[in-house]
Amino acid sequence: MTQTAIVPALTDLLFRSGLDLDTAVDRHFAPDYRQRTDGVWSDRAGFVEHIAHLRSVVTGGRVYLHEELFDGSRYADRHTVEVRKVDGATVLMEVYVFGEFAPDGRFLRIEETTLMLAGSAADQGLGSAR
Repeated sequence: MTQTAIVPALTDLLFRSGLDLDTAVDRHFAPDYRQRTDGVWSDRAGFVEHIAHLRSVVTGGRVYLHEELFDGSRYADRHTVEVRKVDGATVLMEVYVFGEFAPDGRFLRIEETTLMLAGSAADQGLGSAR
């Protein structure tokens, strides 16, 4: 398997509603995946719960990649995610990512910090909402 990256992973997770959630997660994330978003850790089950929630409130969007670095099993990027929500609102979040790949090229760990650029106060926690 080749190494994944944030754009194909987020596109599969958030914007390909016809792609089964478990298939999308398995494609990009190792079985023992864990993630820290804005200081809060989640295991893979918690991450899947988060993505399932996002799929219920997001109708479309796009990922804009600004910078991306690969160094062996290490990964870093800065990207912006634009999401259109079911209620018609648009949220724009800039995300700073540091990660690690499993030997098979899927994400093993991601630590990220999010910065909301546009959206309502209620959308502030969208990066970790469940």
